[in-house]
Amino acid sequence: MGFVWDLIQQSQLADHRAETETLEARVAWLEEDVRGLREVMDRLLDRLEERFGEDVDGDGRVGGS
Repeated sequence: MGFVWDLIQQSQLADHRAETETLEARVAWLEEDVRGLREVMDRLLDRLEERFGEDVDGDGRVGGS
């Protein structure tokens, strides 16, 4: 019976590891996605400031970062 229990535990550990890797992969993808969105937003903000000549984000500058 001990052998069967060991197999069950090994299976559960493998399943948990797979879920963890999947979660880590998801987090890595989300981090990359957020990084990309941040870059797009920064470029958009720069263009809006250049277009309207106002400091929209309060950094003391108009346009390019």
